[in-house]
Amino acid sequence: MLVKNSHMNIEKIFSEDFYEIIKSLYGDFDRKLIQIQKTRKEFDGDITLVVFPFLKMSRKSPEQTAEEIGRVITEKCSLIEKFNVIKGFLNLSIEKSFWVSGFNDISRDANYGIIENNGKTVMVEYSSPNTNKPLHLGHIRNNLLGYSVAKILEAVGNKVIKVNLVNDRGIHICKSMLAWQKFGNSETPQSSGMKGDHLVGKYYVEFDKAYKSEIKTLVESGMNEEEAKKEAPVIKEAQDMLRKWEAKDPEVYSLWEKMNGWVYEGFDKTYADLGVCFDKIYHESETYLLGKEIVNEGLEKGVFYRKPDNSVWIDLTGDGLDQKLLLRSDGTSVYMTQDLGTSYSRFNEYKLDDLIYVVGNEQNYHFQVLKLILSKLGYDWSDHIYHLSYGMVELPEGKMKSREGTVVDADDLITGMVATAKEMSEELGKLDGCTPEEAENISKMVGMGALKYFILKVDPKKTMLFDPKESIDFNGNTGPFIQYTHARIRSVLRKAEQTSVEKAKEINPDIKLLPKEIDLVKNLLDYPEIVKLAADNHSPSIIANYVYELVKEFNQYYHDYSILREENSEIRAMRLLLIEKIGEVIKKGMSLLGIDVPERM
Repeated sequence: MLVKNSHMNIEKIFSEDFYEIIKSLYGDFDRKLIQIQKTRKEFDGDITLVVFPFLKMSRKSPEQTAEEIGRVITEKCSLIEKFNVIKGFLNLSIEKSFWVSGFNDISRDANYGIIENNGKTVMVEYSSPNTNKPLHLGHIRNNLLGYSVAKILEAVGNKVIKVNLVNDRGIHICKSMLAWQKFGNSETPQSSGMKGDHLVGKYYVEFDKAYKSEIKTLVESGMNEEEAKKEAPVIKEAQDMLRKWEAKDPEVYSLWEKMNGWVYEGFDKTYADLGVCFDKIYHESETYLLGKEIVNEGLEKGVFYRKPDNSVWIDLTGDGLDQKLLLRSDGTSVYMTQDLGTSYSRFNEYKLDDLIYVVGNEQNYHFQVLKLILSKLGYDWSDHIYHLSYGMVELPEGKMKSREGTVVDADDLITGMVATAKEMSEELGKLDGCTPEEAENISKMVGMGALKYFILKVDPKKTMLFDPKESIDFNGNTGPFIQYTHARIRSVLRKAEQTSVEKAKEINPDIKLLPKEIDLVKNLLDYPEIVKLAADNHSPSIIANYVYELVKEFNQYYHDYSILREENSEIRAMRLLLIEKIGEVIKKGMSLLGIDVPERM
């Protein structure tokens, strides 16, 4: 058997040979019965063949069957050097030359782990903020997830379009506008020195205070609370403002444009600090009418029905769901109307293969209904809508509430992370010998790396607890630990260059690799499959935890064996090449998480 492309999944490389061998022993069978997995660390071997599926054919015990298959595999596969049997598991050890050949393939491939083009177009929608408040910690998870998933999907060959749908209209926007009109005294970002999104958010909180105060007064005068919520003068004024906005009242529209302009400037700064971007930004004010045509089409087809009050609905009780409103009685649209329109226009305009919505798990039902409605309308592409549902971010103190002003502001968190990173780096001597500018850049890189890695290493589906202090640690499963390891590798390589120590161009097949070196090569060979797995599962955590394991293995190796002080020049040259490739894969993996790694630290 020849060495095949080592970038492939190792299971795939050997499964064809194993199929032929087992067929020669017991006759033809379904290839799906072949299950190959990595050998568990506590056992000797590289790959393990599960033997239980072949017992009916062999009519022997699991141990006897495994022994029989093992003998023939080692005889016929030149790359399998030995085997051992543990119950119904056949553990196989692969020849060292296979790993050397695989590593040399990697070292020749500048685009290792990246697929150029698979012909598919995927759109990823993330961020989706409201223009009545600044971004907070919950938005940070959304943005980091969306951006990273887009980068991962790009790495496996998709053309990816990153989009943001800004919720810039509606009653919540009018609440901020009205409060600014009432209490703002013409305050602007320039006059107050506040970021525009923070200024508008301040008036959203002010509205809530005024509203609660009016409700309290009405309840004290004898009104019940539900009625008071409807009759409070300030909420009526906000509703009136929304009607004026929809009628394009010049004064209201002008105020809306001005305040939203402040917010966009603020958002742009936060996005730049987070290191995320978009190819296209949609605004709800431009898209909320899109779905009305689809609703009319659904009425004609009999998919939707109109109630006596003129509102339009769909009955999904037969599908185990409920009745869903699509147009209010006054003809105004709801979120669902808008999403029907935007999804249709996006698939139509971009000929998408997939559309991924990065939205919190509180909207699971919404997306279940959206897909079902589109399917009932006859759109085949409804199956290509995917809701990347993620869990909420909580703090040690509990949940966040934006109306009460108790959220963790994104800008404050970013500033705090960078300041803490600088403080800790200085204490540990990581910035010794750096210029002030270098120290600033490294602090930002480490602070942001800590934040991003801490959030992205968690499976998106899980609710997570964010602890800023825990995230900035130069030990353990953290961004700074990985960043520091990359800087350490680059430092060794710089010293080699400065002292004219040669680095190998590839590994000599005759060189004797240590078991630890083979483990590192195996880890490197896993990288393309890890990226593919992360793309298939829309989960950056798979890459984050892979990089951490690689870094952990490297640090153990670096602790146990000399690199620059190794006396055998051929072994030293090989080790320099090996750690260079480890550094490159760390950098590539972290880049897919949107994280930069420093050259020095």
